[in-house]
Amino acid sequence: MSPLRRLKGESRKAPPAALPMRRRAFAGRRPAWLMLTPLTALLLAGCGGQPHEDLRLWMSQERAKLHPHVQPIEAPKPFTPASYSLADQTDPFSPAKLETGVRQEMNKLSPEVLAQMNRPRQPLEQYSLDQIQMVGSLKIKGQDYALLKAANLLYRAHVGEYAGQHYGRITKIDENQVVLQELVQDATGDWVQRTATLQLQESSK
Repeated sequence: MSPLRRLKGESRKAPPAALPMRRRAFAGRRPAWLMLTPLTALLLAGCGGQPHEDLRLWMSQERAKLHPHVQPIEAPKPFTPASYSLADQTDPFSPAKLETGVRQEMNKLSPEVLAQMNRPRQPLEQYSLDQIQMVGSLKIKGQDYALLKAANLLYRAHVGEYAGQHYGRITKIDENQVVLQELVQDATGDWVQRTATLQLQESSK
């Protein structure tokens, strides 16, 4: 039989394709694992409550152990200010205190040192030995004199007089030098004697 002529505007539909045999076999039934999922959820829900309860109980017990034991703090003791009064104390910087200290130190000194401290000062004792120069010597009526220059002033000194700032007593004079015996304090504070000299300064030509 020959096919009928297709009418104008009529569309031709393709016949439905046949499903494969395997797909047709499973189309009417659900997979087994989908049927087991609700049952598994029910079983887990039934037996899962107890372990969580034990875990919560254990956490509560451990949390209770973490609370520190704080010792109670004692109340602060009341502060009582101490009274301080200088009415019955001696001012360490008062003139009377200083005078007493100087007097005590003076009592420890030897008679020789005390004699040097108490005698009147001579003109050449206002200069240090570094400021004094020996510029010559002379003899008057059998007594030797040294010509000493200090601060552009010329002094005439003989044995027994003093020069310098360390109680320097002139003990010898010759043509080339003046010998002095000084009295100084050592590192321990004791008074000791030492020898010093003033050498003749040659005049520049």
